[in-house]
Amino acid sequence: MNNQLHFDALVPPEMARRAELAGVAKTAMNAVTMFALAVLAGAFIALGAVFATTVTAGGGVPYGVSKLLGGMAFCLGLILVVVAGAELFTGNNLIVMAWASGKVSTRALLRNWVIVYLGNFAGSVGTVALVFLGEQYKAGGGAVGQTALTIAAAKCDLGFVQAVALGMLCNGLVCLAVWLTFSARSTTDKILAIIFPITAFVAAGFEHSVANMYFIPKGLFIKYFDEAWADASGVAGLSKLTWDRFLFNNLLPVTIGNIIGGAVLVAAVYWFVYLRQDRQQRQG
Repeated sequence: MNNQLHFDALVPPEMARRAELAGVAKTAMNAVTMFALAVLAGAFIALGAVFATTVTAGGGVPYGVSKLLGGMAFCLGLILVVVAGAELFTGNNLIVMAWASGKVSTRALLRNWVIVYLGNFAGSVGTVALVFLGEQYKAGGGAVGQTALTIAAAKCDLGFVQAVALGMLCNGLVCLAVWLTFSARSTTDKILAIIFPITAFVAAGFEHSVANMYFIPKGLFIKYFDEAWADASGVAGLSKLTWDRFLFNNLLPVTIGNIIGGAVLVAAVYWFVYLRQDRQQRQG
């Protein structure tokens, strides 16, 4: 019986306490370590995006099947973050659970988010540069580059409110995936917990700020640094693919939506259900 209990997945109240402890540990890191791990996370998510873009390039399969395959490929990113160890801004929205319990200060929470966000950006764009220099976008007779340009242009054409809403839905699923990994007893458990929520958000077309730090700059690099190839690609809507629209039409509203979806709709709700009484008892 004891062995069986040892290998059983943790139940939600225990998961909440595990998430709380993880939040305390994440905010206690020194800035250099935190930034380095955030760069890794940005690169990991970018690699998942490279995989997803390649898998969905070229067409030839029904829309839903293509999105499903792309979503499953993109899971690589969060699997690397969780199993290999890295700091991802969207997943770190769950630190709100430790903050709400009074175990992490507002300053420490914001310090983590800012450092990790900047590190994620550096890792993502650095990966874009390497992939671009490798001319991977020309693979499949240029199908990969056409897909990359199409994705980037579409993301820059979102309305502000639309991008916020899609960001909320996305990080609700991302944080649920991370939340599920707190129940895990093994690496296999963690991987299986990640696959379905992440596949769902990608297949549904929701918006992830760190993923977009790869998807949109990839299109921008092709457009501005290989202009002749981009013009010859035949992809429509490239006039809307600009750095300004990337930052203000996509990254800003999607980041806002990600924070609401992760910190409020997941972290705050689970804190209220499982941890608020712990804080009340300490204060009482």
